[in-house]
Amino acid sequence: MKKEVDRLGLKGIVRANKAGCLDHCEYGPSIVVYPEGVWYWAGTEADVTEIMEKHIVGGQIVERLLMPGHEPPKRQLKPLKP
Repeated sequence: MKKEVDRLGLKGIVRANKAGCLDHCEYGPSIVVYPEGVWYWAGTEADVTEIMEKHIVGGQIVERLLMPGHEPPKRQLKPLKP
């Protein structure tokens, strides 16, 4: 995540924090995007890139990577304009 923040020139706009256990280990690494509260799982680096480009920058939910049991927000997301 931090590499993607740097690659996309989002340092100071987006913050990527390391977290401890989020109680969903069975799905692999967890990513939670705030303020929306969208939960994703990421099995590969390509998944992280997709979340960053589509959700963080583009304002689109990445349906295929949504964490089971966590509903996406009902409101539309706004694209990020760095």
